[in-house]
Amino acid sequence: MPTLTPIEQAEFLTAVQYLARRVREDEWTPTFIIGIGRGGLAPAVFLSHATGLPMLSVDYSSNVPDFAAELLVKLAQRSAAGERLLFVDDINDSGTTIAHLRIALADAGADAGNIRFAVLIDNIVSAQRVDYRFRTIDRSKNKDWFVFPWEAVAPVETVIEDSAVVPERLA
Repeated sequence: MPTLTPIEQAEFLTAVQYLARRVREDEWTPTFIIGIGRGGLAPAVFLSHATGLPMLSVDYSSNVPDFAAELLVKLAQRSAAGERLLFVDDINDSGTTIAHLRIALADAGADAGNIRFAVLIDNIVSAQRVDYRFRTIDRSKNKDWFVFPWEAVAPVETVIEDSAVVPERLA
């Protein structure tokens, strides 16, 4: 059984405000915040409100092509035309999601200089790097399963099932 570590609402709000400050302080200003479904949607909405920047979304986790692949092509075209896109997720764990998005965007002709990533929690041993983060962990030492406020409403059994999808993260 994984160690379930709740991220309280107050910590989540602190994380969003922290990321909003980092984005505002940077000379690179996004045109859009892009929520990565499913875990990045709530943070992206909050970050959009905190920064006043418009938000779009792409649903990566459902594996439904019409809600990811086609949208990524459109987003790649926007970045190639000069729009800056800040993708937001809850956690950069293994880096698989970010790698997939970067490859799909590049394959569709995106301008990599117009794409950045922000997360609430960044695993320092992830295969991918992000541009903005609130907190870092080292997955080689910390095997906790973080339960974000939007996940806390799910039955515990469901949270445990979600954690079991990629067991090597917790091994």
